[in-house]
Amino acid sequence: MRNLAFALIAMILGTAAARADSVLVLNSEDASYSILSRSHRAEMKRVPIGREPHHLIATPDGSEVLLASTVTNELTALDTRTGERRRVVRNVVDPYQLGFSPDGKWFVTAANRLDHIDIYQADGLKLARRIFMDGTPSHLAFDAESKTVFVTLQETGRVVAFDLASQTLKWTTEVGSAPAGLIMPDADRLIVALTGDDRIIVVDPKNGAIKGALKTGKAAHNFFPRGDGRYWFLSNRVEGTISLLDTQDMKVVATIKVPGGPDDMAITADGKEMWVTQRFLRRVAVVDLEKMKMVASVPVGKSPHGIMIFKDDWLIGGSPLRAASTAGERR
Repeated sequence: MRNLAFALIAMILGTAAARADSVLVLNSEDASYSILSRSHRAEMKRVPIGREPHHLIATPDGSEVLLASTVTNELTALDTRTGERRRVVRNVVDPYQLGFSPDGKWFVTAANRLDHIDIYQADGLKLARRIFMDGTPSHLAFDAESKTVFVTLQETGRVVAFDLASQTLKWTTEVGSAPAGLIMPDADRLIVALTGDDRIIVVDPKNGAIKGALKTGKAAHNFFPRGDGRYWFLSNRVEGTISLLDTQDMKVVATIKVPGGPDDMAITADGKEMWVTQRFLRRVAVVDLEKMKMVASVPVGKSPHGIMIFKDDWLIGGSPLRAASTAGERR
């Protein structure tokens, strides 16, 4: 009995350690997600899911992470403490990009394939309005007051802003070729990455006026915060690099080589590593943030996209402003 008790304790501790050591990656063209081991830098298991899972996000209370499958129109909810599948939310149409407003009251999805933006009341996921918007809705971001959602339209080169309470259009502006990821580093600036170009564009969030631009790398695509509010990482998909941006002085302060279409990013709780999906290589890169260089690459499924990292019994990572950010080759 004593040996059995020790075995059970070891098994429980081992499970907790496995969770703390895990990375969750969506394989968008394999209809699966992978669980990776940080310490072993290897895939531990691959789990089937609905077709074309691209993005993922933790719920405001942190109890679940939602994996969005665009073709099967569903969200798969995993328990963040155990990793077990809790439920599947169906009839969420083409949830390519998704995010919760900072106050947790609104849930927004961008239907990349079907050209609409859905604004839900987060409590119960009750659809408030479906807004058809030609131009391939892609990424989204919220203002800090949870009053406005900003969405990029890749095919028409625009950014649109919607009032969340009334679900009405506030403004639309042309920013350049294939806008994708966007962030608000402060209340006065919206920064947009141009996947069809090699730069980021600064926009006034109040009226959509263009305020500036900065060259970064070919196919500037998606952002992830360093964690101090000032510095952000930006993936340059075609160039195969990640830029470290000083968003206060608007300059590139470092460049990291990550081949194979770097896309989504997540940083470990200790700040020592960044894990990056390599869309074109079926791999996930490991970047040493002290050395500012890629030190490993882990095989996964086809077209890895969204990524999160477990911390102890909690998930961290995903994307800035509670919105999961990613995109494919113009997606």
